[in-house]
Amino acid sequence: MIRLFNAYFPVRTVCLGATEALLAALAFLLATVATMGTLDASIALAYEQGLVKIAIVVGVFSLCMYYFDLYDALILSNQREAFIRLVQVFGTVCLLFAAFYYLFPSLRLDLGIFLIGLVLAVGEVALCRRVFLFMNTIDRFAEPCAILGNAALAKALLEQFVTRPELGTRVVCQLSDDSIAAKGDCQSSTWGEELKRVVEQNRIRRVIVAMGDQRGRLPVETLLELKTEGVRVEDGVELYQSITGKISLHSLRLSWLVFSPGFQVSRLMLVYKRLISLCLSIAGLLLMLPVMVVIAIAIRLDSAGPIIFRQKRVGKNGRIFTLYKFRSMIHDVEQDNNFKPACKDDSRITRVGALLRRTRLDELPQLFNILRGDMYFIGPRPFVPNQEEECIRHIPFYKQRWSVRPGATGWAQVNRDYCSTIEDNAEKLSYDLFYIKNVSVGLDLLILFKSMKILLLGRGGR
Repeated sequence: MIRLFNAYFPVRTVCLGATEALLAALAFLLATVATMGTLDASIALAYEQGLVKIAIVVGVFSLCMYYFDLYDALILSNQREAFIRLVQVFGTVCLLFAAFYYLFPSLRLDLGIFLIGLVLAVGEVALCRRVFLFMNTIDRFAEPCAILGNAALAKALLEQFVTRPELGTRVVCQLSDDSIAAKGDCQSSTWGEELKRVVEQNRIRRVIVAMGDQRGRLPVETLLELKTEGVRVEDGVELYQSITGKISLHSLRLSWLVFSPGFQVSRLMLVYKRLISLCLSIAGLLLMLPVMVVIAIAIRLDSAGPIIFRQKRVGKNGRIFTLYKFRSMIHDVEQDNNFKPACKDDSRITRVGALLRRTRLDELPQLFNILRGDMYFIGPRPFVPNQEEECIRHIPFYKQRWSVRPGATGWAQVNRDYCSTIEDNAEKLSYDLFYIKNVSVGLDLLILFKSMKILLLGRGGR
């Protein structure tokens, strides 16, 4: 895994993205040479901003590839869906540059070069992905590893490795002290001796410790011996969070929260988050004020009731504050004491409210909460008190969410859909804990980038 912006990305996926960007650049260079000839092409590239024009097209092309989820694990393994989205990328890039070239004619790429280059780029990317998928099926290109343990964490890791070949990891053996599940001729024997035999026999250079209870059961001496011989010994909890972007609640221990790096926000980071939140809220209010006026009029004309919906939410250290939103439901059907999360085709939602929720425009008044200091722009999403109390009763370590100020958008919001059940909120907590552990400027920038993607594509709203 590669760590970028304090989040983790599979090495193969990052290499795929970089390769496809280079192939797209090569496609436009070839289109330039084919259209203009070698001499004229070299002059255009060197003296007529040719390289800058190509770089802009390649940058937008790569951005559209990301925004259409072409690097998502599910799309990567689905050739048909990937091809459909590639065609959508082709159309989107054409539409975007039709507007861009109208506004900035000096940066316009010749139409013939643009179309030929874009067709070549899509073709090269499609071929590259077929090669990528083929390489993912070859075992010799995957790193062999052994998993120690058969608890929930071990099963979750095994599922990740099986369903996500882009991780480049092949589980040769899963071992535990009370049962051994292995491939080939692995037979049950002494715990430590069996581990060493499996590692040597299969030339394993990586051992993942994913045991539920390690006290008195972990073959420490064997692991230390293997480590001195060059075998990587990894903690399953840390590995799971790097693969999934969330912390496993099933294997979470209080001692890990205490001794694990992270879970500490510096004063400088707090100052940065407050300043950024202040600047973004002021800029957002100034830019969106005309839109907010139009929304207010539409709400007033659509249904009876107040324009602004006020609701009690739980903030940092459990402090209650009033959250502001544009009213999107029928008046008086949703109160703080009997809060019920919105569901699909909810009859309580008004006609204007449905549009506001789909576009997330109902959240705009929260800019006042950010300006007042109730929230940051980025942080765990605040819930109503009765929902928080229910989550505290059923979800361990839930109060850890209160250690930081809540936000209008967060790591959980950009990684999963709307939460409506205890199970949903448990998974949401696992993402929030990852954010609290890894909070940084880079991670905030990544969340903003992902939030823009969600807003533009209208995903996740109810």
